[in-house]
Amino acid sequence: MDINWTQLRAHLTGRFALGTHSLHGPDHWRRVERHAVALAAGNGGHLVVVRLFAVFHDVCRDTDGVDPAHGARGAALAARLRGEWFDLPDADFTRLAFACIHHTSGFRSEDPTIGACWDADRLDIWRAGYTPAEQYLSTHDAREWVRAGRFGPHVVPPRSP
Repeated sequence: MDINWTQLRAHLTGRFALGTHSLHGPDHWRRVERHAVALAAGNGGHLVVVRLFAVFHDVCRDTDGVDPAHGARGAALAARLRGEWFDLPDADFTRLAFACIHHTSGFRSEDPTIGACWDADRLDIWRAGYTPAEQYLSTHDAREWVRAGRFGPHVVPPRSP
């Protein structure tokens, strides 16, 4: 099943409760997607999974503040839309759900797909006034980007396919 990314993004944006200008909204999703694709391409991660993570990880937030269950709600929404908007083999869907559920845990991952997901989100933490911290990054490339200052509003991440 081919994914119509434009329609999927529009569908999720339309159901996003916090509006398009939220810190956790569609602009953030696009930056996370660009970083995730670049990281996954460099470390052998699954490109479709990281792109899906970008649009599902924060889509079910109720607030821009503390919202510990939002990742699990995003994973549950992805499960409901699986088969209608996209399809993934079970192992890949399990990775997507795990990445969404635990993306705010502070964990690191040796899995190239999960690491790319979490690092892509953490590289965009500048929007909340923070600098990405290397000790929370899973991938070599993300740590190098932080050392080189390749994050923040002045950096245009690589384009997604």
